[in-house]
Amino acid sequence: MTLSLGFFMTLLDLTIVNIAIPEMIDGLGASLDQTLWVVSGYALVLAVLLITAGRLGDLFGPRNLFVAGLAVFTLASIACGIAAGPAALIAARAVQGLGAALLVPQTMTLIISVFPAQRRGAAMGIWGMVAGLATLSGPTLGGLLVSTVGWRWIFLVNVPIGLAALALTFLVVPDIRHGRRHRFDVMGVLIATAALFCLSFGLQEGEHYHWGPGIWALLAAGASLFAGFLLHQRGKQDQEPLVPFTLFRDRNFTVMTVLVALVSMAMIGLVLPFNLYLQSVLHMSAIKAGMVLAPSSLVSMTVGPFAGRFSDRIGGKYLLVAGLTLYATGMLAIVLIAGVATPWYAFIPATVVTGLGIGCVVAPMSTEAMRNVEPRLAGAASGVNNTIRQIGSVIGAAAIGALLQGRLAAESAAGKTYADAFIATMHVTAILPIAVVMAGALACLLVHNHAKAKSAGPVPAAATRETVPGR
Repeated sequence: MTLSLGFFMTLLDLTIVNIAIPEMIDGLGASLDQTLWVVSGYALVLAVLLITAGRLGDLFGPRNLFVAGLAVFTLASIACGIAAGPAALIAARAVQGLGAALLVPQTMTLIISVFPAQRRGAAMGIWGMVAGLATLSGPTLGGLLVSTVGWRWIFLVNVPIGLAALALTFLVVPDIRHGRRHRFDVMGVLIATAALFCLSFGLQEGEHYHWGPGIWALLAAGASLFAGFLLHQRGKQDQEPLVPFTLFRDRNFTVMTVLVALVSMAMIGLVLPFNLYLQSVLHMSAIKAGMVLAPSSLVSMTVGPFAGRFSDRIGGKYLLVAGLTLYATGMLAIVLIAGVATPWYAFIPATVVTGLGIGCVVAPMSTEAMRNVEPRLAGAASGVNNTIRQIGSVIGAAAIGALLQGRLAAESAAGKTYADAFIATMHVTAILPIAVVMAGALACLLVHNHAKAKSAGPVPAAATRETVPGR
């Protein structure tokens, strides 16, 4: 639960800021573009540094990196809360992203090291429950804070949570090391950071710059740097690389790494258009729109721990297929129900189905990805997995944003009212996340179900725990 508390803060800050954009514009005298950078600057730094932070956890110990991340994130939250202008707020948000990048990979690493393989599903279930709670709390808590004590408290609320997580970390989280010295691939870090920056920035800002030549040049540079990074890593496989290729010899890790990107894309593909529909077509307030989405998060949060335990007992393969199919069904139902004057309660059955679906996916997806990973590679594996998750979200947001704008313009040009044009646009844009989810369900058929393979080989040895002087 201590690990989940830190993870909760980082996810909360991905969603809580959106609802405060109008108030931040007024309070700081900022432009819309500057305020959007308050959102994207955090996500950009987080996506770029996850692989590096995961390997740093292997080098200096996951608990040490988790503590460092909590401290940086908490201090940066204070800086955000007292920022006097937009530039200071953007800079503080970037530092928040650094703190989040330092701590997020360590949560999965510590779960792998502390819990035996047969109990990781339950732990990942709690981890997934916290993710659902953060998603639910973002719009609701943000709206409450903004309307009562002001927008600055969407950042300052992290301070007591961060301090509590720091105290609990020293009390209950073991300092786990693997009894060997680690090397750090500085050149690999530089190339990976440059590649991820170019790709993430290009995808996040492509629509803003109308997908002009500069954006395409940035994306091409990112792709070239990524190819160079793979070549560099190929030559480092016997010298402790940032991305050990041996991870991808495990079929489950490979399939789940692809799946985590697809699921991230699909979640953005549902939430972004649906939230816009609720506010711009049905004219709901941000808080009410968040409450319409709440059943999905509540069900997901409730189901997650049970799905984790279930995957421990029988394996996650068919649970993943069932969950993804339910999620696709719920998305389709939402799109078909959406109309010009659809009452809010009509969406409850469909949002419950999406929550049930994603609740059956989050914990087994993480558990099956990390089940066979050796503890000494846990930081690298967690960094890769979380980086792919963030890149999937960025790609999903870019793709859905482009589809929404392009299709909405075409429907409006055909003479439809805004409401009718938006609903027609939703019908088209829904094809992408539904197709992505069903592709993920098919990919899950390749998963090697551990419940049928317990005799295939020994479980990787658990990490050794070393006592650090003074602790």
